[in-house]
Amino acid sequence: VAAQTRQMTPMVEVAGTVISRNDSSLAAQVEGLVTWVAEVGTQLATGGVAALLDDVLIRDELVEEQTRLAREQANVRFNQAEAQRLTKLARDNHAALSRLEQAQRDLSIARSELAAAESRIMQIREKQERTTIKAPFAGVVTGQFIQAGEWADPGTPIIRLVDTVALEAQAWTPVTALPHISTGTRLGLTIAGQPASGTVRTLVPVGDDQSRLYELRLLLDGDNWSAGQSVRIAIPTAESRPALVVPRDALVLRRDGVTVFRILEDNTAERITVETGLAEGDFIEVSGAIQPGDTVVIRGGERLRGGQQVTPTKQVNGE
Repeated sequence: VAAQTRQMTPMVEVAGTVISRNDSSLAAQVEGLVTWVAEVGTQLATGGVAALLDDVLIRDELVEEQTRLAREQANVRFNQAEAQRLTKLARDNHAALSRLEQAQRDLSIARSELAAAESRIMQIREKQERTTIKAPFAGVVTGQFIQAGEWADPGTPIIRLVDTVALEAQAWTPVTALPHISTGTRLGLTIAGQPASGTVRTLVPVGDDQSRLYELRLLLDGDNWSAGQSVRIAIPTAESRPALVVPRDALVLRRDGVTVFRILEDNTAERITVETGLAEGDFIEVSGAIQPGDTVVIRGGERLRGGQQVTPTKQVNGE
């Protein structure tokens, strides 16, 4: 094939990991005895039950508070009727205004007590609702932190839930890459040895105090990835520039250096020592006594000697 000039971009490969955008430890919001926990590996839909806490004590508390509520409702009705009666008597000058004011004050207090009782009922029902721990997003249970029969306090982790669909790649990039990537930049990467690509979702513009690296998040193309897989991401570190490149297969690696074989007009092979530079895909930059358009050997170079007569065959369709 012919050596050629291509636009090449200096790259550095950084290691990363496929992570889930939704990865949560679901915790108890009220105290209680754990009666059931979803098994590891369970697939939960949004709103699916992840764990249950015993609500017997809460139900007893609710019954008690409902009794108080009934009493406050009766108290309001009594004071309301009393205030209406005294209002009528005061209008006919048959009752002192002080008695009417006292009745109105008692009615206001009764209404306040009723509102407080209704509020306590709402709080108890909310506590009862929270004894059922629900999945905030669809995912798979990847860990149990507590077992049925144990006591959970508010904030006690119950399970770990991971979304296996909303995935992205997380990596840490050097400061030299910051001017060359931004939200929406397309980058090539390798996941578990397979070539892939992704789009920069965000680049956190605050570096780590110790490593001086910046967090990078990429949205991945395709859906055949799993959280926890290793990733290698090619990050540009400078602007693209023209470079003389040959296929990697043209390089002959020997103890005395790197060489390529150029085919002269008389079909003899000339051995040329080169220095390598940027690499991108199947191409690599070379410098030395070689020019664009020079025909170089990509198959059989290991067996050639300088000055040897050859019968070159042009590469066709990559073969």
